[in-house]
Amino acid sequence: MTDFPIRIAVIDYGMGNLHSVAKAFEHVAPRAEVIITPDAREIVEADRVVFPGVGAIRDCMAEIRRGGFDDVVNKAINEKPVLGICVGMQALMSHSEENDGVDCLNVFPGQVKFFGDSLSDGHGERLKVPHMGWNQVHQTIDHPMWRGIEQDERFYFVHSYYVDAGTEITAASCDYGVQFSAAIASGNLFAVQFHPEKSHTAGLQLLKNFVNWRGE
Repeated sequence: MTDFPIRIAVIDYGMGNLHSVAKAFEHVAPRAEVIITPDAREIVEADRVVFPGVGAIRDCMAEIRRGGFDDVVNKAINEKPVLGICVGMQALMSHSEENDGVDCLNVFPGQVKFFGDSLSDGHGERLKVPHMGWNQVHQTIDHPMWRGIEQDERFYFVHSYYVDAGTEITAASCDYGVQFSAAIASGNLFAVQFHPEKSHTAGLQLLKNFVNWRGE
């Protein structure tokens, strides 16, 4: 538990399972004030910012740009800890293959790629797309967000597209026919492809770590 009261703003741009994320934060940080908000002022004045997302990247990017959340996210990353979740992580990349190709926020130069229709594991067994369920996450850097979380812990994923971010910002990798970035980290930003709010003990620990993390 933090030794200081904080406000956590979950960005509401019309896409994302916002209430489950907010409830999970209320569970791990009962002293924190958790708000779900589309208000730019409330977001930039919060102590922590959560950038979630589910659904098609084209729809997400349209809502992000329509509401001016691209500027809000960039400002928040420069000033305070920001946690990206699922499509919120993908939206930080430069481009996604989804929906015949969509330009993203270009906070990082990584690409978002389709797993493919003929995905298979190392034994030639066909793998279903979307990648849905529990999978091991291999931490590739030492980071405060991994505190109390075992190496190769399992987290819950639901996605058909994956982030290829390169080694410079990758904080954890996962294997599902191809190796992809399960988490990225840079400065005040930490983002994950999996859903910590659906990942039981390990996921709640990661959210607790975010509450206690003060950024770079």
